[in-house]
Amino acid sequence: MARKRRPTTAITALTCGAALVAGPAWMGAAAAASPADGEGDLAGKTPQQVSDASLHALVGAKSLRIRTLSTVDPGRLDLTLDRAGNCTGTVSKGSYGHVDLVKRGKQVWMKPDTAFWKTQLPGKEGDAAARKYQGRYLHGTTDDPFLQSLSTACDLTAFQKAAANPTSPPSSGHPTTHMSKGKPTVQEGTRVLPVIKKTGGVIQTLYVTIDGKHYPRKLTAEANHETGTVLLSNYDKPVSAKTPPPGKTVDISVLEERLQGTQGSQAA
Repeated sequence: MARKRRPTTAITALTCGAALVAGPAWMGAAAAASPADGEGDLAGKTPQQVSDASLHALVGAKSLRIRTLSTVDPGRLDLTLDRAGNCTGTVSKGSYGHVDLVKRGKQVWMKPDTAFWKTQLPGKEGDAAARKYQGRYLHGTTDDPFLQSLSTACDLTAFQKAAANPTSPPSSGHPTTHMSKGKPTVQEGTRVLPVIKKTGGVIQTLYVTIDGKHYPRKLTAEANHETGTVLLSNYDKPVSAKTPPPGKTVDISVLEERLQGTQGSQAA
């Protein structure tokens, strides 16, 4: 059973950004591919060297956009974030709802959708809250435990450290690893070179920018008919400084008070 679960765990880790590029997860002996037309200065480099170049570019980025999706987990991210801890975008948990998120320094705003309110608050309480706060942001700081937990996804520095030092799921034995280059292709308008790594039942494909800085643009993991994908873009572009106007915000305490009231009534 442990052998069957391992690839799925790898995909879950991937979409959390815990095992992104290079490092131990990309180690493996592989001969250099023959120089190919369209590979630019990546021609003649081994797959591992291409992977290392993308890692170097990633950890040097001051800001980026990250999008994740997976057939294993309904959760998705679409965030633009920087090293100062600023970010904007959405965090989704599938049928449990999603929130629009804005963070500037310690200040955090979140705008929940109807599904969020209904999953957080039972029955008519959730319906009433969804109607009352429709289109409005809950505002607070990272001193608030709920907002602090939500905004951990905005930590670009932690993401870069996780990419440089990925944690691989435990496995039995020493499965053979094979790395190779694919044919140059285009990812959202950018020319990229795929680096394919096969270990046991897991196939990971890293798409590295050919022209200019060799940023990683996409990483996919496939195992047991499940797929996880991380998309990276907007490198070194500033995060929007726009924040919700006071007229469209309410204090985060309205959510916490309602949650406490619900817990109290359930205990009774």
